[in-house]
Amino acid sequence: MRSLWEEAVAATLAPLDQLVYMSRLIGAEPDLVLWGGGNTSIKVWEKDFRGRDTYVLRVKGSGSDMKTIERKHFSGVRMEDVLPLMEREDMSDEEMVAYLSCALMHPSEPRGSIETLLHAFLPAPVVAHSHADAIVALSNNTRGEEAVREALGEDVVRIPYRRPGFLLSKEVGLAVRGRPDAPGLVLMNHGLITWGATCREAYEAHIALTTRAEEYLASRRRGRVVFGAPRVRALAEGERRAVAAQVAPALRGAISVPKRMVLRYEDGPEVLEFVSSEAAPRVSQVGAATPDHILNTKVLPLYVPVDDPGDVAGVIAAVRRSAAEWRAAYEAYYHRYRVDEPMLDPTPRVILVPGLGMWTSGKDAHAALISADIYRHTIRILGDAEAVAAYRSLPEQDAFAAEYWGLELYKLTLAPPEKELARRIVLVTGAASGIGRAIAERFAEEGAHVVVTDLDANACAAVAAGICAKQGAGRAVGLAMDVTDEGAVQAGFAEAVRVFGGLDILVSNAGIAPTGRIEELPLGTWERSLAVNATGHFLVAREAVRVMRAQGLGGSIVFNVTKNVTAPGADFGAYSCAKAAQYQLARILAVENGAFGIRVNMVNPDAVFEAGLWTPELKAERARAKGIPVEQFEEAIRQSNLLRAAVLARDVAEAALFFASDRSAKTTGAFLPVDGGLREAFPR
Repeated sequence: MRSLWEEAVAATLAPLDQLVYMSRLIGAEPDLVLWGGGNTSIKVWEKDFRGRDTYVLRVKGSGSDMKTIERKHFSGVRMEDVLPLMEREDMSDEEMVAYLSCALMHPSEPRGSIETLLHAFLPAPVVAHSHADAIVALSNNTRGEEAVREALGEDVVRIPYRRPGFLLSKEVGLAVRGRPDAPGLVLMNHGLITWGATCREAYEAHIALTTRAEEYLASRRRGRVVFGAPRVRALAEGERRAVAAQVAPALRGAISVPKRMVLRYEDGPEVLEFVSSEAAPRVSQVGAATPDHILNTKVLPLYVPVDDPGDVAGVIAAVRRSAAEWRAAYEAYYHRYRVDEPMLDPTPRVILVPGLGMWTSGKDAHAALISADIYRHTIRILGDAEAVAAYRSLPEQDAFAAEYWGLELYKLTLAPPEKELARRIVLVTGAASGIGRAIAERFAEEGAHVVVTDLDANACAAVAAGICAKQGAGRAVGLAMDVTDEGAVQAGFAEAVRVFGGLDILVSNAGIAPTGRIEELPLGTWERSLAVNATGHFLVAREAVRVMRAQGLGGSIVFNVTKNVTAPGADFGAYSCAKAAQYQLARILAVENGAFGIRVNMVNPDAVFEAGLWTPELKAERARAKGIPVEQFEEAIRQSNLLRAAVLARDVAEAALFFASDRSAKTTGAFLPVDGGLREAFPR
């Protein structure tokens, strides 16, 4: 590992800003910390609220991320209040948190890390703590103590695993005070701590010890196949991803208990080598690499034993069987150690399938990404540990204590309530503009993950990027899809399933509005209208139903039909007839799929001028047909409905949201006009 410290940059910074600089250097290196892991601190003199000089520990606050940390994310506690705690014999987590809240320099500062006292009890001014992969690999094997000594030397302090809290903090403080010349400290099964008089000293010591560990492990791995020979042949990329797209909905359905989960699929070389290896069934079931990982990966992944990854039916059967067994094992694990804590959701966060790769799950795409990042690093740790000796993790009871740690459970109670479409995956056709775009954006506001599809790939990508910018990375993807092309529709759904793992809602919105009287209508125009406005809805609905049935989680399909179904007009024969077929298709879909919990409903909008089908040419043509100037056309249409209201794309989006959400859970085969009130279009 190479030091990235630039003294020319650091020398211009105040002490706390140097800590920010050091923390970001550590946070930018995923081999040291991942997603909020690790912590750093500095002891400085500050003025308290009375203007007195006060020695203060500035330590990374709980919940902050070292990649992006700022000054405001460090909480300050008065050293004169916390140092006397060294004299105490013990202190519960609840007592410690309450005490530290009273020692804050200002009550508005973030809550300190659970390891605040560990930093306070170390005498050095600057402390750095990480969960470096190489350090964890050294300690997580049956020769852990010996390997740490061989790699880092006798002068590095070693502390057996103990859950973070008061006792660990005191043990670390006493150990380092007894070894003032030690260059660092290894927390077995946990990570590395270094210190120094300056931020640079603490950082350089961290890099140096991690590098020694990496070099030792590299020497142990040289010339070895640590996971053994392949047990299962990995499929070629094209076949592998095709099979994964067929398996993912069944997998998502099998693990979505009690709540739906969003999936992420990975099949990189390191992942494939591990999951397909001889060692994977054994090594993957030993336990997590660190207690911190358990919060995002659970203690064990779900390993699905398959012999032929190309046998789709066989893989799906194995997935469902293994998921049920994993859930039963988790419930038994919970009951072995439970006290008063309610059981967390019995859902695997990591799923390993030989020959295919790895899926990770989460409440959203971000959570699934975190689990994936952590387990990719875990695979490397497993390999390094196996190169030293047999991989070893925490005892199961310690792992349970980490997963059901009261302070972490308390954090869960602070999370905001989930939005209406949270954990739902939505595909919207014709979503690059107009009504489709409004629906995609509105559903994303309610927590959905959205697949934006249309003919123009760049326009879809732009809409998806806008959603991600507002709602968070990974919340939307854009895909080019021609709804009249069976192959393109199938490929689009396969990609949507690959990205998110399944589908909960389809909004079939794509459409065109050709005009012309029947006696003058070219056959090509008629056929094009049928292809887009009828067959296109058939093709996307057929794929959606297949995915939803495979999941077994129910689903909702919303068709954007038109008021022309109930009130057709002259010059719109090709459009109205095709839309009438779409309307009947929706009703048949509702009849055929109700037993599977799949609802099919329709919105019937009229005169939504934001819709892409209202081209300037169409407006001019309709204005001529009505005998009014084109500039007065939109107002004339508005005045023609009972509410004298302009119908907007977002109005249609709200109606679609009603049908897509659980608010209409007992409704199927229905349609809802969104037209401002047209008497001739009243259902009858």
